[in-house]
Amino acid sequence: MEYQMGEEKISNFCEYLYREECSRGTIEKYVRDIKNFYAWLDGRGVNKENAAKWKEHLLEKGYAPVTINSMVSAVNRFFRFAGWEECHIKFLHIQRKMFREQSKELTRNEYKRLLKAAGRQGNERLELAMETICSTGIRVSEVRYITVEAAKRGRTEISLKGKIRTILIPDKLCRKLLKFAEKQKNTSGEIFLTRSGNHLSRHQIWYEMKKLCKSTGIEPSKVFPHNLRHLFAATFYRVCSDIVKLADILGHSSIDTTRIYLISTGAEHAQQMARLGLLS
Repeated sequence: MEYQMGEEKISNFCEYLYREECSRGTIEKYVRDIKNFYAWLDGRGVNKENAAKWKEHLLEKGYAPVTINSMVSAVNRFFRFAGWEECHIKFLHIQRKMFREQSKELTRNEYKRLLKAAGRQGNERLELAMETICSTGIRVSEVRYITVEAAKRGRTEISLKGKIRTILIPDKLCRKLLKFAEKQKNTSGEIFLTRSGNHLSRHQIWYEMKKLCKSTGIEPSKVFPHNLRHLFAATFYRVCSDIVKLADILGHSSIDTTRIYLISTGAEHAQQMARLGLLS
């Protein structure tokens, strides 16, 4: 059996994801991956064989296995929506990593250097946004929930993927947020806004963070918003050693997801191995 894809089907799938209350970031990612598959088809029909060949194409292009599985997940969901279950693509089997690559691990010291660099450049909004993500553990897409009202209460409620969770905002951060809002003559609503008063997008934060790399000498591979959330998770766990509580704060449905955030770096792993004392 062979099926035909088209812009209309992709548009209908996008509308379906909105009805399912998927986050905007999830929808954008799914649609981007599905359009990648559609472009690769180049007019050919969809069948089990072509779907599997697309996965092989991604491997040949050098995509990371985790990225490929993420893209496969998006396309499989589209297949379920379209009723093309027989086209389902198998995921790559990936052995669980024992440690994170040092080249992707943002340290506390590097985080502090990023904050100072943003301050030197007069980008107070970025400096405060980074502090907010890193000190609360929120996703970059959840920055919009940081409002004047939330800063006054010392907490915010985040509604995402059908779940509502409460995030406590540290007192010191609340004071900084309210002071910044006052300077911006913002008396209510979202604190992190563009000059035109629109949402501060994840892309804008990502772009502004990358601009700090040159002046700090930090590898660009380490500098992106989600790494601030990783740093929060690792720091919180070192202090509290409570993975269940951490999972609740991060908004994870599974503790297995939270464990990914707690994988040690390659250097830490090497030190742990050395402490075993099994070499003469």
